[in-house]
Amino acid sequence: MPLNFAMSVLTGVEFLLWATLAYLFWTRKLQRRFPAMGGYLALHAASSPVLFAILFIQSRPGGDIFFPVYFFAYWGVYIASAVLLFFVCMEVFRSALSAFSGLMRFGIVIFRWAVLASVIVTLSTVTYSHRGILIIPDIAFGLMRSVSILELCLLGFLCLSMNALRLPVRDLAFGISLGFGLLSANDLVGSIIVKLNSSFTEPFQVVYQSVVLAALGMWVAYSANPQPARRPLVVPANSTIYRWNEIASALGHTGTQVAVVQPASSFFLTDVEKVVDKVLTRNLHESESRS
Repeated sequence: MPLNFAMSVLTGVEFLLWATLAYLFWTRKLQRRFPAMGGYLALHAASSPVLFAILFIQSRPGGDIFFPVYFFAYWGVYIASAVLLFFVCMEVFRSALSAFSGLMRFGIVIFRWAVLASVIVTLSTVTYSHRGILIIPDIAFGLMRSVSILELCLLGFLCLSMNALRLPVRDLAFGISLGFGLLSANDLVGSIIVKLNSSFTEPFQVVYQSVVLAALGMWVAYSANPQPARRPLVVPANSTIYRWNEIASALGHTGTQVAVVQPASSFFLTDVEKVVDKVLTRNLHESESRS
């Protein structure tokens, strides 16, 4: 099978999976729990056929005039996807810690600072070697690299704390994190392979696209299957996570302020008594002299 034909088939299958996933996600009202993920799916379901059509027209004779349209459309969707992924990671993190309100509030604050730091590092490490509109891909790749590392860290956190958080494998929050972790690892490995051996770029495209289809298929399965009932979580009062949740709940709350009156020093009371005795003695002498 020719490589171009194989990639065309895989691209068509990818569009069908994006459309199926978006349809299941919205019909099952999963966007109420993960609104940013719903926006991410809607963006890709709507942009995939448009970008594919522009790319097909551009490959035809005389289609070079559509290159600027494809350039700005592709990188616009790419940057919008990176921004939405930051919010998707926050939604997954919030959903995983929803049973522990104290840890969730405290963790969200740390999570936002981590996102801000990653964005600042990304923008500061861009080489800016390209000028004009060619700097857009550098910024886009930097943002996507930051969010990919964030996704891998989130997946690692969920895998290590699933038992403590009572998070089942069937939960959609874990499924979303697992899919993005797979896609992030695929991107990172792909970038390394391309740098080490550029001649392997074309065969790797099939492998890369196959991993993308596997992640989309897994999301379709998670969206189609019924989610486990979300019941109130009961943990022992002496458990570690309960104590951490209580500590996190106490952080940031000033509480009621109480005025503390310190007992007076004995030396101070002694001096006051002496002054009072002197005043009384003087008054007594003045009254006797007048009489």
